[in-house]
Amino acid sequence: MEFKTEFLTRVAELFLEFGAKTLTMDEVAREFGISKKTLYQRYRNKEALLEDVLHLKLQEIIDKMQQLDLEIDNAIDRMLCRDEVIDKAVDSTNTVLIKQLLRYYPSIFSTHMQNFFEKFSDVLIHNIQRGRKQGFYRDDFDERIYSKFFFQLIMSYDSSTFVDVSEIERLEYQNGVMEFYLQAITTEKGKQYLKSII
Repeated sequence: MEFKTEFLTRVAELFLEFGAKTLTMDEVAREFGISKKTLYQRYRNKEALLEDVLHLKLQEIIDKMQQLDLEIDNAIDRMLCRDEVIDKAVDSTNTVLIKQLLRYYPSIFSTHMQNFFEKFSDVLIHNIQRGRKQGFYRDDFDERIYSKFFFQLIMSYDSSTFVDVSEIERLEYQNGVMEFYLQAITTEKGKQYLKSII
């Protein structure tokens, strides 16, 4: 299992460097000093390899998010926690890899984003449930719908036709989305806590 993780981690780096369409199975085999036949015994095609790489990278992000949930008890503090791994994932929506996935492998990209959304939503819903118990979040909204709102907003920086990225930097945009979201879901107690830490 460890070899597979190391293998996929390196392949992920290659995909990020060269792009999903550009990187060939020959180049992957050459990188690891194995024959193309051996590689094809493990992966029937590049699409299967891509799917495994995306699954690994998604799991790394979700593991990190769940670890932060264990480390930070306060629901608001947890939402405001900046994490390099998670920021990188959100920031990577404009890479050559993602652009090529969208263009040449749209079904793989769509499946990956759906999986990402579902797992990300579970983490947000857990945060909402915790925040409600702590008295920071309101009880009168549907956490599933609000998690969709948040995901859509936070992931749309590069793809929105309404956000001029030359006028608003990514970090400013993300901070604005976070503040908008938290103002929408917090109780008076939560708003007071937010005011005290911002």
